[in-house]
Amino acid sequence: MSADTPMSADPPKAVGIVWGLLVLNTLGSAGAKTIVPLPRSLIQMVTMGALVTAFALALTLNHRLRIRASAYLSLLTLLLVTSVLSSAHLESGLGALFRCARLALFVGTLWLLSRWWDSGPTFVRHHIRMYFAVLGSVAAGLVVSPGAALPDLYGGRLVGAVWPLTPPQIGQYAAVIIGLAVLLLLGGRTDRAGAAVIIVPSLVLLVLTHTRTATLGLLVGLALAIGSLLLTSAAARRFVTWAVLCAAVAAVAFSSALAEWFLRGQSEENFSSLTGRAKVWDALLAAPRSTVEQLFGVGLGDKSFGGLPIDNSWLAVYQEQGLTGVVLVAAIIIVLGGVALLRPPSLSRACAIFMISYCAIASYTEAGLGDASPYLLHLAVAASLLAAPAAADPLATPEGPRPRSARRAQRSEVI
Repeated sequence: MSADTPMSADPPKAVGIVWGLLVLNTLGSAGAKTIVPLPRSLIQMVTMGALVTAFALALTLNHRLRIRASAYLSLLTLLLVTSVLSSAHLESGLGALFRCARLALFVGTLWLLSRWWDSGPTFVRHHIRMYFAVLGSVAAGLVVSPGAALPDLYGGRLVGAVWPLTPPQIGQYAAVIIGLAVLLLLGGRTDRAGAAVIIVPSLVLLVLTHTRTATLGLLVGLALAIGSLLLTSAAARRFVTWAVLCAAVAAVAFSSALAEWFLRGQSEENFSSLTGRAKVWDALLAAPRSTVEQLFGVGLGDKSFGGLPIDNSWLAVYQEQGLTGVVLVAAIIIVLGGVALLRPPSLSRACAIFMISYCAIASYTEAGLGDASPYLLHLAVAASLLAAPAAADPLATPEGPRPRSARRAQRSEVI
Protein backbone atom coordinates (compact mmCIF):
# COMPACT_ATOMS: atom_id res chain seq x y z
CA MET A 1 0.00 0.00 0.00
CA SER A 2 1.39 3.35 -1.00
CA ALA A 3 0.33 6.82 0.04
CA ASP A 4 2.63 8.58 -2.40
CA THR A 5 1.71 6.92 -5.68
CA PRO A 6 1.12 9.38 -8.52
CA MET A 7 -2.59 9.92 -9.02
CA SER A 8 -4.40 9.25 -12.29
CA ALA A 9 -5.36 12.40 -14.19
CA ASP A 10 -8.39 10.64 -15.65
CA PRO A 11 -10.28 8.55 -13.07
CA PRO A 12 -12.33 5.60 -14.37
CA LYS A 13 -15.97 6.37 -15.11
CA ALA A 14 -16.92 3.70 -12.59
CA VAL A 15 -15.72 6.07 -9.84
CA GLY A 16 -18.93 8.00 -10.48
CA ILE A 17 -20.93 4.82 -9.89
CA VAL A 18 -19.16 4.30 -6.57
CA TRP A 19 -19.96 7.86 -5.55
CA GLY A 20 -23.59 7.40 -6.53
CA LEU A 21 -23.82 4.26 -4.39
CA LEU A 22 -22.40 6.19 -1.42
CA VAL A 23 -25.02 8.88 -1.96
CA LEU A 24 -27.74 6.21 -2.05
CA ASN A 25 -26.47 4.70 1.19
CA THR A 26 -26.68 8.03 3.02
CA LEU A 27 -30.26 8.85 1.96
CA GLY A 28 -31.58 7.03 5.01
CA SER A 29 -34.75 5.00 5.51
CA ALA A 30 -36.94 7.34 7.57
CA GLY A 31 -39.13 10.08 6.17
CA ALA A 32 -42.56 10.82 4.76
CA LYS A 33 -45.05 8.28 3.42
CA THR A 34 -44.32 7.45 -0.20
CA ILE A 35 -46.75 7.02 -3.09
CA VAL A 36 -45.87 3.33 -3.25
CA PRO A 37 -45.36 2.11 0.35
CA LEU A 38 -41.79 0.92 0.84
CA PRO A 39 -41.06 -1.30 3.86
CA ARG A 40 -38.28 0.12 5.96
CA SER A 41 -36.52 -3.23 5.91
CA LEU A 42 -36.45 -3.11 2.10
CA ILE A 43 -35.04 0.43 2.10
CA GLN A 44 -32.35 -0.54 4.60
CA MET A 45 -31.45 -3.57 2.51
CA VAL A 46 -31.08 -1.36 -0.57
CA THR A 47 -28.98 1.28 1.20
CA MET A 48 -26.68 -1.24 2.88
CA GLY A 49 -26.41 -3.22 -0.34
CA ALA A 50 -25.37 0.00 -2.07
CA LEU A 51 -22.58 0.53 0.47
CA VAL A 52 -21.25 -3.02 0.19
CA THR A 53 -21.35 -2.76 -3.60
CA ALA A 54 -19.58 0.61 -3.48
CA PHE A 55 -16.77 -0.82 -1.36
CA ALA A 56 -16.40 -3.89 -3.58
CA LEU A 57 -16.35 -1.82 -6.76
CA ALA A 58 -13.88 0.67 -5.30
CA LEU A 59 -11.65 -2.23 -4.27
CA THR A 60 -11.84 -3.60 -7.81
CA LEU A 61 -10.89 -0.23 -9.29
CA ASN A 62 -8.05 0.22 -6.80
CA HIS A 63 -7.02 -3.40 -6.25
CA ARG A 64 -3.41 -2.41 -5.63
CA LEU A 65 -4.59 -0.34 -2.64
CA ARG A 66 -2.97 2.88 -3.76
CA ILE A 67 -4.22 5.64 -1.49
CA ARG A 68 -3.48 9.28 -0.99
CA ALA A 69 -2.44 10.73 2.34
CA SER A 70 -5.38 12.63 3.80
CA ALA A 71 -5.70 14.36 7.16
CA TYR A 72 -9.48 14.26 6.72
CA LEU A 73 -9.60 10.50 6.27
CA SER A 74 -7.06 9.96 9.05
CA LEU A 75 -9.28 11.87 11.48
CA LEU A 76 -12.33 9.97 10.23
CA THR A 77 -10.48 6.72 10.92
CA LEU A 78 -9.74 7.86 14.47
CA LEU A 79 -13.44 8.73 14.83
CA LEU A 80 -14.26 5.20 13.69
CA VAL A 81 -11.95 3.74 16.34
CA THR A 82 -13.63 5.93 18.98
CA SER A 83 -17.03 4.76 17.75
CA VAL A 84 -16.02 1.10 18.10
CA LEU A 85 -14.70 1.69 21.63
CA SER A 86 -17.88 3.47 22.69
CA SER A 87 -20.15 0.87 21.06
CA ALA A 88 -18.34 -2.15 22.49
CA HIS A 89 -20.18 -1.74 25.83
CA LEU A 90 -23.48 -2.32 23.97
CA GLU A 91 -25.29 0.44 25.87
CA SER A 92 -26.99 1.26 22.56
CA GLY A 93 -27.54 -2.43 21.72
CA LEU A 94 -26.15 -4.58 18.92
CA GLY A 95 -27.31 -1.95 16.44
CA ALA A 96 -24.33 0.19 17.52
CA LEU A 97 -21.87 -2.43 16.24
CA PHE A 98 -23.82 -2.68 12.99
CA ARG A 99 -23.51 1.11 12.58
CA CYS A 100 -19.78 0.84 13.28
CA ALA A 101 -19.44 -1.74 10.51
CA ARG A 102 -21.33 0.58 8.18
CA LEU A 103 -19.05 3.49 9.09
CA ALA A 104 -16.00 1.25 8.54
CA LEU A 105 -17.13 0.35 5.01
CA PHE A 106 -17.95 4.00 4.34
CA VAL A 107 -14.52 5.27 5.45
CA GLY A 108 -12.77 2.39 3.70
CA THR A 109 -14.47 3.26 0.41
CA LEU A 110 -13.37 6.88 0.75
CA TRP A 111 -9.79 5.73 1.36
CA LEU A 112 -9.91 3.67 -1.85
CA LEU A 113 -11.29 6.64 -3.80
CA SER A 114 -8.62 8.97 -2.40
CA ARG A 115 -6.28 7.73 -5.13
CA TRP A 116 -8.13 10.08 -7.53
CA TRP A 117 -8.28 13.12 -5.25
CA ASP A 118 -6.27 15.70 -7.19
CA SER A 119 -7.94 19.09 -6.54
CA GLY A 120 -9.85 18.76 -9.82
CA PRO A 121 -13.64 19.05 -10.31
CA THR A 122 -14.22 15.30 -10.80
CA PHE A 123 -15.98 14.69 -7.49
CA VAL A 124 -17.79 18.02 -7.68
CA ARG A 125 -19.35 16.83 -10.94
CA HIS A 126 -20.29 13.47 -9.43
CA HIS A 127 -21.76 15.21 -6.39
CA ILE A 128 -23.95 17.50 -8.46
CA ARG A 129 -25.15 14.77 -10.79
CA MET A 130 -26.04 12.30 -8.06
CA TYR A 131 -27.93 14.74 -5.86
CA PHE A 132 -29.66 16.25 -8.88
CA ALA A 133 -30.89 12.74 -9.68
CA VAL A 134 -32.22 12.47 -6.11
CA LEU A 135 -33.99 15.81 -6.52
CA GLY A 136 -35.40 14.50 -9.79
CA SER A 137 -37.20 11.78 -7.83
CA VAL A 138 -38.58 14.46 -5.49
CA ALA A 139 -39.85 16.50 -8.45
CA ALA A 140 -41.41 13.37 -9.96
CA GLY A 141 -43.28 12.72 -6.73
CA LEU A 142 -44.50 16.31 -6.66
CA VAL A 143 -45.87 16.02 -10.20
CA VAL A 144 -47.47 12.59 -9.75
CA SER A 145 -48.97 13.19 -6.31
CA PRO A 146 -48.85 16.78 -4.99
CA GLY A 147 -50.83 15.77 -1.91
CA ALA A 148 -48.28 13.15 -0.90
CA ALA A 149 -45.35 15.48 -1.68
CA LEU A 150 -46.81 18.39 0.33
CA PRO A 151 -48.50 16.63 3.29
CA ASP A 152 -50.22 18.38 6.17
CA LEU A 153 -48.13 16.29 8.56
CA TYR A 154 -45.10 18.42 7.60
CA GLY A 155 -47.04 21.66 7.44
CA GLY A 156 -47.26 21.61 3.66
CA ARG A 157 -43.48 21.42 3.26
CA LEU A 158 -42.02 19.40 0.38
CA VAL A 159 -41.08 15.80 1.15
CA GLY A 160 -39.95 12.83 -0.90
CA ALA A 161 -42.99 10.95 -2.20
CA VAL A 162 -40.99 8.44 -4.26
CA TRP A 163 -38.17 7.80 -1.77
CA PRO A 164 -38.82 8.81 1.88
CA LEU A 165 -37.00 12.11 2.28
CA THR A 166 -37.68 14.83 4.85
CA PRO A 167 -37.79 18.57 4.03
CA PRO A 168 -34.37 19.25 5.65
CA GLN A 169 -32.80 16.51 3.53
CA ILE A 170 -34.24 17.89 0.29
CA GLY A 171 -33.28 21.42 1.27
CA GLN A 172 -29.73 20.29 2.01
CA TYR A 173 -29.27 18.53 -1.33
CA ALA A 174 -30.76 21.46 -3.25
CA ALA A 175 -28.66 24.08 -1.46
CA VAL A 176 -25.40 22.17 -1.95
CA ILE A 177 -25.77 21.64 -5.70
CA ILE A 178 -27.03 25.20 -6.23
CA GLY A 179 -23.92 26.57 -4.55
CA LEU A 180 -21.57 24.29 -6.48
CA ALA A 181 -23.29 25.07 -9.80
CA VAL A 182 -22.99 28.82 -9.18
CA LEU A 183 -19.28 28.48 -8.44
CA LEU A 184 -18.66 26.33 -11.52
CA LEU A 185 -20.44 28.96 -13.61
CA LEU A 186 -18.27 31.74 -12.17
CA GLY A 187 -15.18 29.61 -12.78
CA GLY A 188 -16.05 29.06 -16.44
CA ARG A 189 -16.43 25.29 -15.95
CA THR A 190 -20.00 25.30 -17.29
CA ASP A 191 -22.15 27.62 -19.39
CA ARG A 192 -25.25 29.53 -18.31
CA ALA A 193 -27.68 27.05 -19.83
CA GLY A 194 -26.03 24.11 -18.08
CA ALA A 195 -26.00 25.95 -14.75
CA ALA A 196 -29.62 27.05 -15.13
CA VAL A 197 -30.75 23.45 -15.64
CA ILE A 198 -29.35 22.68 -12.18
CA ILE A 199 -29.99 25.93 -10.31
CA VAL A 200 -33.57 26.85 -11.30
CA PRO A 201 -35.41 23.60 -10.44
CA SER A 202 -33.24 23.07 -7.35
CA LEU A 203 -34.09 26.57 -6.14
CA VAL A 204 -37.81 25.90 -6.61
CA LEU A 205 -37.54 22.72 -4.55
CA LEU A 206 -35.53 24.52 -1.86
CA VAL A 207 -38.25 27.17 -1.55
CA LEU A 208 -40.95 24.51 -1.26
CA THR A 209 -39.11 22.81 1.62
CA HIS A 210 -39.13 26.01 3.75
CA THR A 211 -35.76 24.89 5.13
CA ARG A 212 -34.10 27.79 6.91
CA THR A 213 -30.84 26.02 7.76
CA ALA A 214 -30.19 25.03 4.15
CA THR A 215 -31.02 28.51 2.90
CA LEU A 216 -28.75 30.18 5.46
CA GLY A 217 -25.96 27.70 4.72
CA LEU A 218 -26.30 28.37 0.99
CA LEU A 219 -26.17 32.16 1.37
CA VAL A 220 -23.33 32.27 3.89
CA GLY A 221 -21.36 29.53 2.13
CA LEU A 222 -21.63 31.28 -1.23
CA ALA A 223 -20.69 34.63 0.32
CA LEU A 224 -17.50 33.17 1.79
CA ALA A 225 -16.65 31.16 -1.33
CA ILE A 226 -17.22 34.02 -3.78
CA GLY A 227 -15.43 36.39 -1.41
CA SER A 228 -12.33 34.21 -1.78
CA LEU A 229 -12.44 34.83 -5.56
CA LEU A 230 -13.02 38.59 -5.63
CA LEU A 231 -9.36 39.50 -6.12
CA THR A 232 -8.82 37.09 -9.02
CA SER A 233 -12.18 36.77 -10.79
CA ALA A 234 -14.03 39.52 -12.63
CA ALA A 235 -17.02 37.18 -12.93
CA ALA A 236 -17.19 36.90 -9.14
CA ARG A 237 -17.12 40.68 -8.77
CA ARG A 238 -19.96 41.07 -11.30
CA PHE A 239 -21.97 38.39 -9.54
CA VAL A 240 -21.60 40.12 -6.17
CA THR A 241 -22.74 43.44 -7.67
CA TRP A 242 -25.87 41.92 -9.19
CA ALA A 243 -26.56 39.82 -6.09
CA VAL A 244 -26.48 42.88 -3.84
CA LEU A 245 -28.82 44.80 -6.17
CA CYS A 246 -31.27 41.90 -6.42
CA ALA A 247 -31.18 41.34 -2.65
CA ALA A 248 -31.94 45.02 -2.03
CA VAL A 249 -34.90 44.96 -4.41
CA ALA A 250 -36.24 41.71 -2.93
CA ALA A 251 -35.90 43.03 0.62
CA VAL A 252 -38.04 46.05 -0.25
CA ALA A 253 -40.59 44.46 -2.58
CA PHE A 254 -41.07 41.08 -0.91
CA SER A 255 -40.22 41.73 2.74
CA SER A 256 -43.56 40.45 4.11
CA ALA A 257 -43.51 37.33 1.93
CA LEU A 258 -39.90 36.57 2.92
CA ALA A 259 -40.72 37.00 6.62
CA GLU A 260 -43.74 34.69 6.31
CA TRP A 261 -41.67 32.06 4.52
CA PHE A 262 -38.92 32.30 7.12
CA LEU A 263 -41.26 32.00 10.13
CA ARG A 264 -43.31 29.14 8.58
CA GLY A 265 -46.33 30.20 10.65
CA GLN A 266 -44.61 29.35 13.93
CA SER A 267 -45.26 31.07 17.24
CA GLU A 268 -42.56 33.20 18.81
CA GLU A 269 -41.97 30.58 21.53
CA ASN A 270 -41.66 27.75 19.02
CA PHE A 271 -39.32 29.78 16.85
CA SER A 272 -37.10 30.85 19.78
CA SER A 273 -36.74 27.21 20.89
CA LEU A 274 -35.69 26.21 17.35
CA THR A 275 -38.87 24.17 16.79
CA GLY A 276 -38.45 22.39 20.12
CA ARG A 277 -34.81 21.43 19.56
CA ALA A 278 -33.54 23.50 22.51
CA LYS A 279 -35.64 21.47 24.97
CA VAL A 280 -34.05 18.22 23.79
CA TRP A 281 -30.59 19.77 23.94
CA ASP A 282 -31.09 20.98 27.52
CA ALA A 283 -32.31 17.56 28.61
CA LEU A 284 -29.36 15.83 26.95
CA LEU A 285 -26.80 18.10 28.61
CA ALA A 286 -28.50 17.75 32.01
CA ALA A 287 -28.54 13.94 31.93
CA PRO A 288 -26.11 12.26 34.40
CA ARG A 289 -23.10 10.56 32.81
CA SER A 290 -20.18 8.50 34.01
CA THR A 291 -16.62 9.55 33.21
CA VAL A 292 -16.39 6.89 30.49
CA GLU A 293 -19.64 8.11 28.91
CA GLN A 294 -18.40 11.68 28.96
CA LEU A 295 -15.18 10.72 27.22
CA PHE A 296 -16.47 8.10 24.75
CA GLY A 297 -20.26 8.35 24.72
CA VAL A 298 -22.78 5.52 24.69
CA GLY A 299 -22.11 4.18 21.19
CA LEU A 300 -23.52 4.87 17.74
CA GLY A 301 -27.29 5.17 17.73
CA ASP A 302 -30.10 6.80 15.80
CA LYS A 303 -29.12 10.36 16.81
CA SER A 304 -31.97 10.69 19.29
CA PHE A 305 -32.37 11.30 23.02
CA GLY A 306 -35.42 10.28 24.97
CA GLY A 307 -37.11 9.23 21.76
CA LEU A 308 -36.70 12.68 20.17
CA PRO A 309 -34.19 13.64 17.44
CA ILE A 310 -31.16 15.56 18.69
CA ASP A 311 -30.80 17.63 15.49
CA ASN A 312 -27.36 18.96 16.39
CA SER A 313 -24.17 17.33 15.15
CA TRP A 314 -22.08 18.36 18.12
CA LEU A 315 -24.53 17.14 20.75
CA ALA A 316 -25.22 13.96 18.78
CA VAL A 317 -21.48 13.24 18.68
CA TYR A 318 -21.20 14.05 22.40
CA GLN A 319 -24.03 11.62 23.12
CA GLU A 320 -22.64 8.79 21.01
CA GLN A 321 -18.85 9.32 20.91
CA GLY A 322 -18.27 11.60 23.88
CA LEU A 323 -15.86 14.50 24.19
CA THR A 324 -13.28 12.51 22.23
CA GLY A 325 -15.60 12.45 19.24
CA VAL A 326 -16.37 16.15 19.58
CA VAL A 327 -12.65 16.97 19.53
CA LEU A 328 -12.12 14.82 16.42
CA VAL A 329 -15.06 16.35 14.54
CA ALA A 330 -13.86 19.84 15.48
CA ALA A 331 -10.39 18.91 14.25
CA ILE A 332 -11.87 17.84 10.89
CA ILE A 333 -13.58 21.21 10.39
CA ILE A 334 -10.55 23.18 11.61
CA VAL A 335 -8.01 21.25 9.54
CA LEU A 336 -10.03 21.46 6.33
CA GLY A 337 -10.80 25.13 6.92
CA GLY A 338 -7.17 25.91 7.72
CA VAL A 339 -5.89 24.15 4.59
CA ALA A 340 -8.47 26.01 2.48
CA LEU A 341 -7.33 29.36 3.86
CA LEU A 342 -3.70 28.56 3.07
CA ARG A 343 -4.43 27.69 -0.58
CA PRO A 344 -4.08 30.40 -3.23
CA PRO A 345 -7.35 31.76 -4.70
CA SER A 346 -8.85 29.23 -7.11
CA LEU A 347 -12.12 27.62 -8.10
CA SER A 348 -11.21 24.45 -6.20
CA ARG A 349 -10.52 26.43 -3.06
CA ALA A 350 -13.82 28.33 -3.41
CA CYS A 351 -15.82 25.10 -3.78
CA ALA A 352 -14.06 23.63 -0.75
CA ILE A 353 -14.78 26.74 1.33
CA PHE A 354 -18.44 26.53 0.35
CA MET A 355 -18.72 22.88 1.38
CA ILE A 356 -16.87 23.35 4.68
CA SER A 357 -18.82 26.45 5.69
CA TYR A 358 -22.14 24.87 4.72
CA CYS A 359 -21.45 21.81 6.88
CA ALA A 360 -20.30 23.97 9.79
CA ILE A 361 -23.50 26.05 9.69
CA ALA A 362 -25.81 23.06 9.22
CA SER A 363 -24.16 21.22 12.12
CA TYR A 364 -26.04 23.49 14.56
CA THR A 365 -29.48 22.16 13.66
CA GLU A 366 -28.70 18.91 11.80
CA ALA A 367 -26.95 15.71 12.94
CA GLY A 368 -24.55 13.71 10.79
CA LEU A 369 -20.93 14.72 11.29
CA GLY A 370 -20.20 11.72 13.49
CA ASP A 371 -21.53 8.93 11.28
CA ALA A 372 -21.86 7.96 7.61
CA SER A 373 -23.96 10.80 6.19
CA PRO A 374 -24.24 13.29 3.32
CA TYR A 375 -22.28 15.77 5.43
CA LEU A 376 -19.24 13.50 5.48
CA LEU A 377 -19.58 13.18 1.68
CA HIS A 378 -19.70 16.98 1.38
CA LEU A 379 -16.50 17.23 3.42
CA ALA A 380 -14.94 14.44 1.34
CA VAL A 381 -15.54 16.57 -1.77
CA ALA A 382 -13.83 19.46 0.02
CA ALA A 383 -10.90 17.20 0.94
CA SER A 384 -10.57 16.06 -2.69
CA LEU A 385 -10.43 19.69 -3.80
CA LEU A 386 -7.74 20.49 -1.24
CA ALA A 387 -5.62 17.39 -1.91
CA ALA A 388 -3.11 19.35 -3.99
CA PRO A 389 -2.57 23.00 -4.97
CA ALA A 390 -4.81 23.92 -7.90
CA ALA A 391 -1.93 25.29 -9.96
CA ALA A 392 -3.76 24.84 -13.24
CA ASP A 393 -7.05 26.33 -12.07
CA PRO A 394 -8.34 28.88 -14.61
CA LEU A 395 -9.15 31.35 -11.85
CA ALA A 396 -5.74 31.03 -10.27
CA THR A 397 -3.44 30.92 -13.27
CA PRO A 398 -4.02 33.13 -16.32
CA GLU A 399 -4.01 31.20 -19.56
CA GLY A 400 -3.74 32.20 -23.15
CA PRO A 401 -6.74 32.03 -25.47
CA ARG A 402 -7.92 28.55 -26.37
CA PRO A 403 -9.94 27.37 -29.35
CA ARG A 404 -13.71 27.71 -28.96
CA SER A 405 -14.19 23.96 -29.35
CA ALA A 406 -11.87 23.32 -26.38
CA ARG A 407 -13.72 25.82 -24.19
CA ARG A 408 -17.11 24.33 -25.10
CA ALA A 409 -15.86 20.81 -24.37
CA GLN A 410 -14.60 21.83 -20.94
CA ARG A 411 -17.88 23.49 -20.04
CA SER A 412 -20.14 20.72 -21.26
CA GLU A 413 -18.35 17.97 -19.32
CA VAL A 414 -19.14 19.38 -15.89
CA ILE A 415 -22.92 19.50 -15.53
